Amino acid sequence: MKQLHIYLFSISILFSSYSFSQEEKKITSRDTLPPNEKYGLRIGVDLAKIIRTAVDKDKYSGFEIVGDYRIYKKFYIAAEIGNESLIRDEENINIEGSGTYIRAGVDYNSYSNWYGMQNSIYAGLRYGFSTFDQTLNDYKIFTGTNYFGENIVAEPITEDDLNASWIELVLGIKVEIFKNLYLGANVSLRNMISEKKPPGFDNLFVPGFGRTNDFSEIGVGYGYSVSYLIPFFKKKN
Repeated sequence: MKQLHIYLFSISILFSSYSFSQEEKKITSRDTLPPNEKYGLRIGVDLAKIIRTAVDKDKYSGFEIVGDYRIYKKFYIAAEIGNESLIRDEENINIEGSGTYIRAGVDYNSYSNWYGMQNSIYAGLRYGFSTFDQTLNDYKIFTGTNYFGENIVAEPITEDDLNASWIELVLGIKVEIFKNLYLGANVSLRNMISEKKPPGFDNLFVPGFGRTNDFSEIGVGYGYSVSYLIPFFKKKN
């Protein structure tokens, strides 16, 4: 699965670089008037979660809607809304987390587009919030010896009405491959702010945030998106 993620991300970077170069080659000396830049709502889906659901359907399912709205020349309001569930089958515990989430914030496009281009190399900041439940499917009780065999408790325990919040830094690219149609790729670094834990065990997975661990509040994420821009109006550059 990790090799698939690396391969897909590499392909997206190469494809984006090619698209940028091809757009630049289209510029001619006749392009003398200031271009009209489109402002509107760009909305789409996260392809990474769809692919992962198909490949790892026994342990994972997820769907995410992505969107942004351009409010100024280089600034966008951005958000992601989704649903995820994941089964973590560790050596001594099997637990499933499932729920919904929203991440909202702003993006800054650092790329200076050539004439007629509206691609992005951006950095963004998000606030994330998730509501979810955790089901402890089974776990082993440590007794110090396996002389009498493993002591496994297989009676599921479910805790709902859990929640968590975090902030994250996002770095990504978006490339217009056809008129108003964009492909994107991003990576994010997340830091947990607050987390409501079930009594007796920890959250091993928080929808929208990802896997958690005991030694750090930091998490990472990635995404590949396809989105369509609905232009509302145009402005001169």
